Amino acid sequence: MNFRIINVIIGREYMTRVKKKSFLLVTFLGPLFFALISVAPALLMTFSKEEAKKIAVVDESGIVLPYLESNQQVKYADFSGYNVDSLKLKLKTKEMEEDVLLYISALNPETKTVNVVSYSQKPLGPELKTSIQNRIDKSVEEYRIKSYQIADLDKIMEDVKSNVAITTYTMDETGNESITSSGVYMAISMILGMIIYLFITMFSSMVMSSVIEEKSNRIVEVLVSSVKSTELMFGKIIGIALVALTQFLLWIVLTGVLVGIGSQFIDMSDMTEAAVQTSSMTGGMDATSMAGLSPETMAQLADSTATETTGGAAVFNTLARLDYPTIILSFLVYFILGYLLYASMFAAVGSAMESETDANAGQLQIPVTIPLLIGFFISLIAFKSPDSPLAVWGSMIPFTSPIVMTARIPFGVPGWQIAVSILLLIATFALFAWLSAKIYRIGILIFGKSASWKDLWRWLKQK
Repeated sequence: MNFRIINVIIGREYMTRVKKKSFLLVTFLGPLFFALISVAPALLMTFSKEEAKKIAVVDESGIVLPYLESNQQVKYADFSGYNVDSLKLKLKTKEMEEDVLLYISALNPETKTVNVVSYSQKPLGPELKTSIQNRIDKSVEEYRIKSYQIADLDKIMEDVKSNVAITTYTMDETGNESITSSGVYMAISMILGMIIYLFITMFSSMVMSSVIEEKSNRIVEVLVSSVKSTELMFGKIIGIALVALTQFLLWIVLTGVLVGIGSQFIDMSDMTEAAVQTSSMTGGMDATSMAGLSPETMAQLADSTATETTGGAAVFNTLARLDYPTIILSFLVYFILGYLLYASMFAAVGSAMESETDANAGQLQIPVTIPLLIGFFISLIAFKSPDSPLAVWGSMIPFTSPIVMTARIPFGVPGWQIAVSILLLIATFALFAWLSAKIYRIGILIFGKSASWKDLWRWLKQK
């Protein structure tokens, strides 16, 4: 192959695509989309806040009202003794500003419970309804406990309850401990797996579409009169790979800039609250969970005790501990190798079709896309069980390893597994690139016939 000619083809493919309006549109809208996802929790917390609901309470039971404590979201007012039928007609009027009327019946001596009815001009939101119901349930439960007249029963019931918090630590080679959040690793693993799956699928399909377009327009007949078909195929694959890397790097830079700008206009307390909710599975640190820790470890945690109680420190500490260079480098390596493998196969399939609506298009594309889908589904298991046999083997098999191994990397993968996975992927790419080149060489010059897998097999056997 003439590498000077390949460089020319690469330059043509690259410049043709980066100048397209669609490329510019996706390149600049993509970071905006990613930035919005990054700040979405804080934005949702900011814009989901509404004025406090005012609730008028008529409590005939005498046990519920003390449990209805006002806060920033809801304000309770005691209207016990007033006529319910009269009150519900005055809601949201000059006489009565309350939004909701909550009627609580007298206690039923047999069932030891109450009936509750609410009246409002607009339906109660699910969150508010659940909050009210939980408070009423608590009041009834307390009443029933007291009705047994067992000394200190409420204290006994409280002592029986357990809320064990698991605090997770990871240790480096020197034995230093750091508090971490497994939820963060899971989230990053899932995001990386999804992104690499979308990137490989999108840019590999772009190679196939480009081959079909040139073949259907008969441009390929002019091109192969000047260059070899294999040079055209590899030039096209590499050119589109450079387009993908350009777009990926621009997305990283622009997303970082937009997130940085957006964070200046967002209440960071909302962001912290969203992070705490995300890490709720790690639990907090109390006196019990800190028992047994070494003095050195307790000293390291002393300055952030308040935030660790909510689990927020675990999230931020995990984000700070991540090996970003390794994650980014691994993503790029597996994306490039995975793309080259699938792009070569998509190029071969594209050379066998005259249009994407070809009668045999589905028959030819499905066997190529199925391994990608399998890899994506295994990655969904990998971010939950990164060391399960399915995830390990999925990260070794070349057709699924780009997606699955990328999803496993944040959790830490032995170096030998990464090395074996990359070597197998390179070897598989070399084999399929050679096979695809044989199909491409013949397929791009076959017109007026829908090729099948039988035809592709016959083309492979030709010298």
